[in-house]
Amino acid sequence: MASTNEALKVFAMTSQLIEHDLDQIEATHAIDLGRSHRLTTEADESYYPQIEGDIRAEAAQMAPHYEVFYSLEGTIRALIAETLEAAEGEDWWSSGRVPVQVRTNAEKLQKKERDTGVTPRSEALLDYTTFGELGEIIKTNWDAFGSILSSVKAVERIMANLNTLRGPIAHCSPLAEDEVVRLRLTVRDWFRLME
Repeated sequence: MASTNEALKVFAMTSQLIEHDLDQIEATHAIDLGRSHRLTTEADESYYPQIEGDIRAEAAQMAPHYEVFYSLEGTIRALIAETLEAAEGEDWWSSGRVPVQVRTNAEKLQKKERDTGVTPRSEALLDYTTFGELGEIIKTNWDAFGSILSSVKAVERIMANLNTLRGPIAHCSPLAEDEVVRLRLTVRDWFRLME
């Protein structure tokens, strides 16, 4: 069952990467392949005419990378929650499985968000952790993850690569062509850890 789920995740991530390639072909050759998600971009033209076309084009090129990273981070959060709940029960967050500093940071961020009056992103404190903290949770609980992931050293390397690649994606900077390749390879490396 786990291998089927992982195969589906790899398929979904591969599909997103193919979508990115199609986006690149459309942008490079100034053609429209009639894919429906492009309609959203066109609709934005009427709402954001003050934004330069070059910036909007760069954003469209970066959007698939954000989508891949968003999906991967969500997958890693789900893996952590499912694995630790299976190992410790529903109260895994406060049972000592999560490093104190990670719990404290998440609680502070959740409180800060509530104090601003915005809609909370989640009730789950795991959703308030940073990407780097997700790696720390996995390493701290290697007894639970060692049967799922093949190597703690590989997890450290892959999470470090992903954290570095996350910077330009999260901070609205273009991702260099070599880094696009590195993102694809690192995503594949992550799923290979689960084989």
